Amino acid sequence: MTTFADLGLSPKVLDAVEAAGYTIPTPIQAGAIPHALQRKDVLGIAQTGTGKTASFVLPMLTLLEQGRARARMPRTLILEPTRELAAQVEENFVKYGKNHRLNVALLIGGVSFDDQLRKLERGADVLIATPGRLLDHFERGKLLLTGVDILVIDEADRMLDMGFIPDIERICKLIPFTRQTLFFSATMPPEITKLTEQFLHAPVRVEVAKAATTAKTVEQQLVKSGKKDWEKRAKLRDLIRAEEDGLKNAIIFCNRKKDVSELFRSLVKHEFDAGALHGDMDQRARTTMLANFKDGKLKILVASDVAARGLDIPDVSHVFNFDVPIHSEDYVHRIGRTGRAGRSGKAFTLVTPADVKHLASIEKLIGEDINWYDGDLATLPVSEETDEAPRRGRNARGKSETKRKPRNEGRERERPQSEIDIIAAADRAKETGEQPVTAEEPVKKTAEKPQKAAIKADNEQRRARPAAPQEQPRREQEPRRDHRRDRNDNDTSPVGFGDEIPAFMLIDTKI
Repeated sequence: MTTFADLGLSPKVLDAVEAAGYTIPTPIQAGAIPHALQRKDVLGIAQTGTGKTASFVLPMLTLLEQGRARARMPRTLILEPTRELAAQVEENFVKYGKNHRLNVALLIGGVSFDDQLRKLERGADVLIATPGRLLDHFERGKLLLTGVDILVIDEADRMLDMGFIPDIERICKLIPFTRQTLFFSATMPPEITKLTEQFLHAPVRVEVAKAATTAKTVEQQLVKSGKKDWEKRAKLRDLIRAEEDGLKNAIIFCNRKKDVSELFRSLVKHEFDAGALHGDMDQRARTTMLANFKDGKLKILVASDVAARGLDIPDVSHVFNFDVPIHSEDYVHRIGRTGRAGRSGKAFTLVTPADVKHLASIEKLIGEDINWYDGDLATLPVSEETDEAPRRGRNARGKSETKRKPRNEGRERERPQSEIDIIAAADRAKETGEQPVTAEEPVKKTAEKPQKAAIKADNEQRRARPAAPQEQPRREQEPRRDHRRDRNDNDTSPVGFGDEIPAFMLIDTKI
């Protein structure tokens, strides 16, 4: 049986590995470490939880025993898709590199640029980074990549999902052509295969398991559920209570960050010991939450796919998929959080009628049918809340289909003309000699009200009055008289403008 001592690692590294309690390497470690020590490019394909991180950390520690780092010029570079994975790789270097005096710099978002810059200025033997923050430092002129001897691209398929491939291509062009490249991934979609052909030189392919296969130590089951969110939450709570005896801790995965927050609040409300982890949380909160879960201070962690890749939490007993993952590869990584290092685990996935398409893709990818926990979707009871057909008298959104009457229904299409319109039309007809046209019966002159007669007389008086002279500037006008002072009690003259009516008041307007 192959041991770590047979792989060619240095005595310092072997001592640290033995102190950590490991003696026998995993298949991916036994296959990749000897080739990495020979400075060959390695393409490693293995399912999650098989020890890929140690496959590149241990040979890098051995190779870095010779040489010295220079300021702002790291000797090696490791690219990770998420902050948690980058921080986990740093922990591995601290654990296995305790006999080495190496400077390890971590460049991730959510941390001060100044603290990271101080580490770069001291000289970094190992630079662990996410692509975005690495390029930020490079564009600021604080980092040179011309001294990188070893490049590691970890979780490459996750890089593809997160849209980092253009950044990876740019970074690879900034690194010397003569570098050594170690490339690890759990799945190999066509885009990743093209990337390996472009940046790896005669790589040694180490494939210890079929791509996108699940561990045999994980018991997988599907659980039918109604389509409503509250139904899924109730089903999940019942499932957790049913598994209470064997449930040590669990990770619950959701597709959206919003669902993570809502499910977390619901579980806390029902007195479950739960925490939340998603990409919108600040780095300190994410680190604290993950540390509490690892230390056993939290029993349930509700997370997005940020926790689905590479997180080394060895003793997770259960994984619950609150949502069926849209990308079938994510299913492999999610359930890979349990059943690690030879331990057994359980994975439950809530399935609604809308998830049939995604479920078929998952079963096609892993090459097996997943068993149902309590009957398939055909046994799902039909109720008013879960039935796909809309209820009587309601539309598909559950809103009433009662038709509203049009606003003008029951009213005459043409509104009756006002009295002023009728009088104005009569005046125009009088001048032109035409018969007035109205929407109602012609108004009889004998039936005119006093108010109508007064309006008509006022209009005739305005047309007969000559236009007033142009108004002079105010400063040349005589001071206005106060008519109220000069007016006698018996005076019946109108109160207002009097004889000084402004010109604009005399303009004839159409009513």
